[in-house]
Amino acid sequence: MTTYRALRIHLTDDGVTRAIEDRAMSELPDHDVLIRVHWSSLNYKDALSANGHKGVSRYYPHTPGIDAAGVVERDRSGQFQPGTEVAVIGFDLGMNTQGGFADYVCVPADWVVTLPTGLSMADSMRLGTAGVTAAYCLEKLIETGVRADDGPILVTGATGGVGSLAVHLLSTLGYKVTAVTGKTEAHDWLRQLGATDILPREALSEPDRKALRPAQFAGAIDTIGEHTLVNILKSLRFGGSVAACGIVGGTALPADIFPFILRGVNLLGVASADAPLDARTRVLAKYAGLWKLPLLSSMCDTLSLDELGPRIDAMLSGKIQRRALIRIAQD
Repeated sequence: MTTYRALRIHLTDDGVTRAIEDRAMSELPDHDVLIRVHWSSLNYKDALSANGHKGVSRYYPHTPGIDAAGVVERDRSGQFQPGTEVAVIGFDLGMNTQGGFADYVCVPADWVVTLPTGLSMADSMRLGTAGVTAAYCLEKLIETGVRADDGPILVTGATGGVGSLAVHLLSTLGYKVTAVTGKTEAHDWLRQLGATDILPREALSEPDRKALRPAQFAGAIDTIGEHTLVNILKSLRFGGSVAACGIVGGTALPADIFPFILRGVNLLGVASADAPLDARTRVLAKYAGLWKLPLLSSMCDTLSLDELGPRIDAMLSGKIQRRALIRIAQD
């Protein structure tokens, strides 16, 4: 094999162009582990990168894809045998390192996770960065003592990748989930995933001068930020926690101290892209075992690399509520 296929993003004077191109294998990065990619997934970061967003990917032409699962072809570090099924989730893949929307990736050995027994390559990508982030958020809540019988858990951005997987994960583990979304057409789907209550986005997105709101939620997973996050803090029960992992609504935190000193709430930061490798190994093992999601396959559409362009545009327009699993291998 001397060439491979890749989705390439070009920035020109006329804007952004996308094309599937044949690339020389010699143009892959010079890292230890060469992986033949079988599956990838589409995340919002990928859509931004595929639209020329230099806050995600600085250098173009570029191949996006922050997640990839496949089979090791060779490993100069000696850690992985050829034929081992592995995944790369996060780190710099698909950002400034050529990513998973290609037949091959070449990455450092310390980015690579051997897939646990019970988790297929396809399922690891149905989860991908979104599923790993949802798991990190739940782990943070559990570490602060939030239990299933403590009360409802709020999930914002519930139709997004992290949000929808968080709703289903929490429900699967026995938590009562209140989903927050601006998409009324998604209510039935969210209930299928396990949401017991649904709030409109506007219930939390507007500034509120009150120091505290009624104490409703034992915990929360927030993908939105700014006023939504502040209103969640005001709505937590005594000792409650919110795991914050997104900034869709903004990066500011216009909050005051009252929820912290009057209700003892916890604001927990969740960073997934650069989390240690053993954290990925740990949560993928959970997804292969006690945290296995019964509806995971039905939560995702399966697309080919050639079908990816319209899906990227729809995601950037806010028209998507399901995960996209990308079939890369052609055999």
